[in-house]
Amino acid sequence: MAIALDTIAAACAVCPVVVVTDDRVIAGAAHELGAAVVPEGTQRGLDAAIATGMAVRPGGNRAALLGDLPALRAADLRAALTAAESVDRAVVADAEGTGSTLVTARAGLAWASSFGDGSLARHVALGCTVLDLPGTSSLRRDADTAAHLDAAAALGLGPRTAALWHGRAGQPRPAP
Repeated sequence: MAIALDTIAAACAVCPVVVVTDDRVIAGAAHELGAAVVPEGTQRGLDAAIATGMAVRPGGNRAALLGDLPALRAADLRAALTAAESVDRAVVADAEGTGSTLVTARAGLAWASSFGDGSLARHVALGCTVLDLPGTSSLRRDADTAAHLDAAAALGLGPRTAALWHGRAGQPRPAP
């Protein structure tokens, strides 16, 4: 939850945010951060949840960002969204170069996304241009494993994640 809320807080500092969740605790905290909250409903899966969120704000340029970016800095997100304005559809590759952390589409285009393992190739096949962001961009560092969280910590974690991370000093690390 800390990672998701740090991601939401960074995004809210840049643009309007819609969070799709059925989790009441996350919904309440996201609302307090300034995000609109939409229930996930009966649809399941990342892309179904994203489509639900896109229906809330159908006009204008759109972007989907997953909630697992514990070191996300607003400046990195802002830079990527600005770069995405020059293409119809854009995608940001994760640090490993196989997954996706952000997908965008210009106003007037139908929304399409295909998140999950190996999603970068699928997003490119959907017509997304891969944005050329530096490897040090906090937008590229999602946290799918404990090793990923270690790498995110080197970039500087968001305040909620950092509080938990530093609170476990001297504690054994969970197995990946």
